[in-house]
Amino acid sequence: MTEQTTTLTDQTGSSDAPELSGVDLARVALQQARLAARNNGGEARAPRRRRATTMKRDGREPSGFAAVLQGLMADRAWELPAAGGSVLDRWPDIAGAVAPQLPHHVAAVAFHPETGQLDLRPDSPAYATQLRLITTRIVATANSTVGTDAVRTVRVLPPGAAPTPRTAQEAAAPDAPPAPVKTREMASPGFHQALAAHQSVAPVQRKDPGIAQAVERQNAAMRDLSRRAFPEPDVVPEDAPTLIEAACAQRRSQAAATEAAALRRARAERATRARQTLAVQKSA
Repeated sequence: MTEQTTTLTDQTGSSDAPELSGVDLARVALQQARLAARNNGGEARAPRRRRATTMKRDGREPSGFAAVLQGLMADRAWELPAAGGSVLDRWPDIAGAVAPQLPHHVAAVAFHPETGQLDLRPDSPAYATQLRLITTRIVATANSTVGTDAVRTVRVLPPGAAPTPRTAQEAAAPDAPPAPVKTREMASPGFHQALAAHQSVAPVQRKDPGIAQAVERQNAAMRDLSRRAFPEPDVVPEDAPTLIEAACAQRRSQAAATEAAALRRARAERATRARQTLAVQKSA
């Protein structure tokens, strides 16, 4: 390869050699590039890529107010309550975007940032039904108006008048002390006189004599039936033994009589066996 390259070079360098064209020039240039790469120790290397280095901040570098405020809201979870307040404050705009007549008949009562639930109270059952049908539209409009995805569900409360918000003066004013409890002793003298007159008058008892006699006859008949069903026991003297003691004494006497009879029978049997033994001895 080297000899061929040298020959070509000598041919091109001499004045008598013919001039190279097109393909021959390209072939000569390629051979010279390969020879230069071999002399330099290898082929040309690709340029290295630069690696991007990131610097970690430790909180002491200067930063903008917006970045600091956004970091505080993310760290301390201020985003959802702020969005909830925006939803309640901008409810007239949200309701007007959904339907023109909705702000006059539906009020936003509360917002729960933990669950993303918006409580709405309509003033009639008809608007309550309409709110249930357009719940998805209300959620989308509220999120687009506020600029966050804080609202996820809508709860429709029973129809009724929405509570009027307290003004700043009413909120700052202390609550009124509770009214004293009135008792009977604190009543006026006229009340006590009327109560005494009412208690002094005995109630009129209207009782039919015939009904009273019938009730008495019925009570007497019930007492008679009770005596027949459950007769009273005879009078027993105080020193008489009780039924349990009498039963125990009877059983003791029966046991003694049975024991005496068994002894007599055993004696008779022994006497019989003795006579038989004596008779056998005499006959032997």
